Amino acid sequence: MLMRTDPFRELDRLMAQALSPANGTTNRPAVMPMDAWREGDTFVLEFDLPGVHPESIDIDVERNVLTLRAERPARNGDWETLASERTRGAFSRQLVLGENLDLERVEAGYDAGVLRLTIPVAEKAKPRKISVRASDEGAEKQTAIAP
Repeated sequence: MLMRTDPFRELDRLMAQALSPANGTTNRPAVMPMDAWREGDTFVLEFDLPGVHPESIDIDVERNVLTLRAERPARNGDWETLASERTRGAFSRQLVLGENLDLERVEAGYDAGVLRLTIPVAEKAKPRKISVRASDEGAEKQTAIAP
């Protein structure tokens, strides 16, 4: 269902985040923690995005790559910063999803700082029974052989 991204692309992303002051510091790049699981015929992704306004969240799907972008605004004011551990600015994450998901019907909800994406499993990927029928010739032969 969920495939790992290209390690070189991931390294490039981490280096860009590490070197960009808007995305984090050199000691702590911006992150978007995620959980993923399957509930029956639905694939679920949850991302922790506390302090992010829902209108700043941008989700794109191109082929089987899901790109999530969000922004946590910087604090503006006349004060002295004592500690700064929470990431500010724009950040993004890409996931390569398997072709067994129906990316035309992705649904997104945002509640209490958690973005939840639900993606149905594609009909072609669902288990199905295949019926076996006997040919007419086989039935006639069986009848002729039976005493």
